[in-house]
Formats: sequence, C-alpha cells, structure tokens
Amino acid sequence: MRWLGFFNLCNSDITMNKTNRKVLIIVENLPVPFDTRVWKEARALRANGYEVTVLCPRGKGSVQSREILEGIHIYRHPMPPEGNSPLGYVLEYGCALFWEFLFAWWIFLTHGFDVIQGCNPPDDVFLVALPFRIFGVRYIFDHHDANPELYLSKYERRDTFYKIQLWLEKLTYRSASVVMATNESYKALAVSRGGLDERDVFVVRNGPDLETFKPVPVQPNLKHGKTFLVGYVGTMSVQEGLDILIDVAAEIRARGRADVHFTCVGGGPGLPTLRRMVEERNLGDMMNFTGRVPDRALLEVLSTADVCVNPDKPCEMNNISTMIKIAEYMALSKPIVQFNLKEGRFTAGEASLYSDESDRVNSFADNILWLLERPEERQRMGKYGRERVESHLAWEHSIGNLLAAYERVFEKRGRVRHNTPATITGDSSTSSISAKQKHGPPAQINSDRAEG
Repeated sequence: MRWLGFFNLCNSDITMNKTNRKVLIIVENLPVPFDTRVWKEARALRANGYEVTVLCPRGKGSVQSREILEGIHIYRHPMPPEGNSPLGYVLEYGCALFWEFLFAWWIFLTHGFDVIQGCNPPDDVFLVALPFRIFGVRYIFDHHDANPELYLSKYERRDTFYKIQLWLEKLTYRSASVVMATNESYKALAVSRGGLDERDVFVVRNGPDLETFKPVPVQPNLKHGKTFLVGYVGTMSVQEGLDILIDVAAEIRARGRADVHFTCVGGGPGLPTLRRMVEERNLGDMMNFTGRVPDRALLEVLSTADVCVNPDKPCEMNNISTMIKIAEYMALSKPIVQFNLKEGRFTAGEASLYSDESDRVNSFADNILWLLERPEERQRMGKYGRERVESHLAWEHSIGNLLAAYERVFEKRGRVRHNTPATITGDSSTSSISAKQKHGPPAQINSDRAEG
C-alpha cells in the first residue's frame, strides 16, 4: 500500500491542490535556529502564509531530530565532526548529502513541497533538489558564500579542489530558477559567472532583527580590570583574520598600553589554534576567546565594548562578502575598525575607520587607539551606524525582496497565488509581518555569526 501511495504521488503532484505554498529549506552549514539568516527567512515566509519545513544538521544546542518552532517544522540529520581540510570537507559534505537525500524524500512524502531553497556552503544542495524536478519542484539558491573565493582565501591555490568549487557553483546556478544574493557583488556573480537573467536574482541582505538584537546593560567586569574593551564576534577560522588581531593586540601592548582588553566571541575550527597563539605570545592578560556563548552573554560583551572590530584579511572573498557582524555592531551603536573592503565599506560607511592593507598591524592598532582616545567620535560614529541600520540594513528591509524572490519562482512554476503577500516596492522594500512574528519568542542569536 505504501508503494501504491508513492505511485499516486508521482502521478498527481500532491501539493498542487493545496491552498498554501510549501517550502523546504535545506541548510548544511549550521543548525536552525542557530543559523539566524535561515531562521529569519523561515519565520518571514511562515508569517506570509507559506508552509515551511527546514532540514539542517544537528549541532550544539540543537540536537533533536525533529521539532516544531513557531509553526515551522525542523528536521535535523547527523553530522561528522566539522572538516578543516579538503579531505575533511569531502567527508563532511558527503555525509550531509546522504542524510539530506533521505530526509528530503521523507519530507516530500509526508508533507510535500513546491520549492526547495538550498543555502550554501557548500554548493551541492542542488543535487538533492534535482530528482524532484519531475514533480514540478523548483530550486531557489540562497547564496551565502562565494565558495571558489572562500577556498582561495583558505588555501591560496587554484588546484583540483578549487576547480571543483567552480564546477559545483556553475551547476548550482544552472539548476536554480531564482537566486537570492546577500549583496550586489554576489548578484553580479550570479549574472556574470552564473549567466542568470537579472530578473531572476534578488538581493536579500542579512540584517539584524532589531526586535531581538538590541543593547543590554554594560557589564564593567567584562573589561577584565582594564579601561577599554575591544569586542569581536564571528567564526574562528582562517579567513577571519584573527591572527592579525592577535598581532594588533601585541602591538598595542608593545606601545606601552596596558589599559586595553580584547574579547573574541564565537566558535569554529580555528579556535584551539588561536588560543594557543595567545598563550605563546603571552597575551592572556589582555585577550581572551570565549568560544560559543549564550545569546545574553554575547550581547553583554558587545554592549560593553568601546570599539568593535572586523579584522577580515583583505582578499577577494572578503572584498565581495557582507559580514553580518558589521551591521550587528552598528545595531548596538558601536564604532568599528576594519580594512578597506568594498562591501564592508558599503555596509558601515561613516560608522567605521578603515585600515591600510599595506601596513595591516600598525594601521589597525592606530585606528583602535585613535577611537579609544576620542569618546565623542565613538559616540558620533555609533549614532550614525544605528540610524543606518534602522533606515536601510535591518532585517525588516529584506523581507520584501525575499517574498519577491518566491513570487518569481512560483510565477515561473506556473502556480496561482491564493494568499497574496504584502506589496513589494524596490530593493529595500518591506512587507507587513504578522503580530505573531513581531512579538513571538525571540530568534536565537548566533555567536558564530552566519555571514553573508
């Protein structure tokens, strides 16, 4: 009887006669709701009448195989330890693909879906979506990271694995009916390198949710007895430039400053190495790496910080990528120091000082100390940043384009919309969100900061 039901499914497309559109979001990099971008997307779709299922890996704090949060079905599959080498990534991604195939079929047979949204990295989720094309299921590519550039930033070589990244990206673009890019640089990649029509590419920026990501009272003890605190939040990995930040801390100490402490929040494969570097440089009295921490602790560190930093090393990956940490610092009214990179400058504008790539350590240290000595400038920059987030960069300004991307994919699928979402106007348009989403339980804040 189960096989009979399956053949009936093949012949009828079970979701065509349903009032609500059904979406499966597959994310491989982080569990949900820990991946805040994916969680915000899922909540926005749910609030606008979509039936949403999310498939993601299990992880710390998200170990249940299945649960329902705010009406969103979440399935989590097993994962091996996180890879930190080309072969390690092959094992990690191969395991993820196996479970994604199995879970996707189970979800299709039990819930059904009209669209699969695949979130990279890696660029292989399209393989899971391909078999469902015969049922009319369309694929949306949610482009978080430019993987060929990411590989170069980590390994600095154009070898076979790099060519595989280019090949997978090309196939992903070809499989996608619609692409959601995190900024204009990624949109340009989809059009130039992916060959997509501009009408099928939508910029959906990853801004902070101001309902949940907001300042908390300052905690003086987090300054570790120092006058000033420099804060960082992000993933602990090679391309984040945290080795540069360690050098900056050493330079500031060498200049005779014993009044500055650095706290870096977040987890990742590079964390043990970074902690060892701090110990080897005898910087333990002025720098600490917390690892992953609860949401409240993360906000306490950043709210207490006098200056926040983004030491992402200058490279093409970081030049074209938008880092969520920048807008989050701005949401907390914090002045920023970073390198002069295209998308970082677009995001921060006058909320940041920009360090010289040719003299990375000294220039970065100079900018931090310049700000620490000028409280009125810190206040001005923080005010500018907060206002920019409120007017342009907050998540609410991205919802319109998210819904427009889905309207486009259903238009191409030939479906008739039964419950039309709010009116959409332009790149930074907004849509009305149900009271349930506005005032429901806060989304979890990701101390690894899902970028893009």
